[in-house]
Amino acid sequence: MILQNKIKIMLIIFLSWLILISTITACNNTENTDKPASDKLSIITTIFPQYDFTKQIAGEKVDLKMLLKPGAESHSYEPTPQDIKLIQASDLFIYTGGENDTWIEGIINSMGSDAPQTMRLIDLVDTVEEEIIEGMEHDHDHDHEKDHDDEEDYNREHDVHEIDEHVWTSPINAIEIVKEITDYLLENDQVNADYYKENSEKYIKELQELDQQFVDIVQAAERNVILFGDRFPFRYLADQYDLDYYAAFSGCSTNTEASAATVAFLIDKVEKLKLPVVFSIELSNEKISDSITETTGAEKLTFHSLHNLSIEELAANETYISLMQKNLRALEKALN
Repeated sequence: MILQNKIKIMLIIFLSWLILISTITACNNTENTDKPASDKLSIITTIFPQYDFTKQIAGEKVDLKMLLKPGAESHSYEPTPQDIKLIQASDLFIYTGGENDTWIEGIINSMGSDAPQTMRLIDLVDTVEEEIIEGMEHDHDHDHEKDHDDEEDYNREHDVHEIDEHVWTSPINAIEIVKEITDYLLENDQVNADYYKENSEKYIKELQELDQQFVDIVQAAERNVILFGDRFPFRYLADQYDLDYYAAFSGCSTNTEASAATVAFLIDKVEKLKLPVVFSIELSNEKISDSITETTGAEKLTFHSLHNLSIEELAANETYISLMQKNLRALEKALN
């Protein structure tokens, strides 16, 4: 994680230099020539949830783009110079905030008065810290030969308490985010205000129905425990519906390989609790969940975190709600 942050800082400096050079060498034209010729608002998002929320409200009334390419892993995303130009030319830039978006602040600051208005999802709802629970590995693990004092020194030197940025995984949080995006659209494009308001109200009702479906499934279930042989970017969903969970890694972990001890721990939980399902998340290599299901006979299912879509999902016009409906069906199997 530390090395990754250093790389991102170096990238920020490099991209900031590119922006400065392009500004100096530009023609003496006071207008921003990167701005779209269209009168539509230009909105750029980093990942899928805020992209789809905006799309459901605004439809074709705005120029909407997502930086993350289909099938790409969001936690390893690095901006290109073209991405920076898109951000600078936009009216609104929506991003999540948190550890994986640290590169954004430097880029926005480097734009000065040319920076777009920004919206951070973690500012729109109440947040919680990522947690390391029993049996879970994390990025701050290090040599077992190091003693307990070394561990305490490490934790004092490096802040291991990070905001869990996966706020959209709760439909209730999604409603609050949709309201904020709607308010922006109503304030900045009054010509289409009625259109935005109508779409937003309809969409919020759909999200409320989604929330109720989760409530109904959890309340009728035989158990309230789920297990992931993978990262767990669902803290907000678990908290919202009072679900207990076990997982190999926290939501923003960069680990992909679990220790034998972690795999053994998860296998033991599946067997002792008689869990019928082991989850993996989208775009995962599924090695850990495969190991667990091969040993226990549990069914392996995907639980979608909605960071991004595959090329196939994009072609099938999947949405936040359609993917969450699939999660609902998978959850129902896991809890019964």
